Amino acid sequence: MLLDRLSSNCRARRLEKGYSRRTLSELTGIPAPTLERFERTGKISLESFCKIIIQFDYFDEMADILGRTKYSTSAELETINKNQTRKNGR
Repeated sequence: MLLDRLSSNCRARRLEKGYSRRTLSELTGIPAPTLERFERTGKISLESFCKIIIQFDYFDEMADILGRTKYSTSAELETINKNQTRKNGR
């Protein structure tokens, strides 16, 4: 699951830098229990996740991912726009 992978990677990056949860909490302003919950369950607010991304210097990578288009031709764009109004596979 994506959330498990993100939280696992965050924990690995934290340990790689030698940060305790307390240290990361002080650097980001995110409470240590929130960081612990994120590492355990993968659940965190977008605002807190962005603070972690910035602290670990992944901002450019995330901006690149979110900046990519989902289509390369106008026909694909039309298909995407048509499918946005579909419900329950109809």
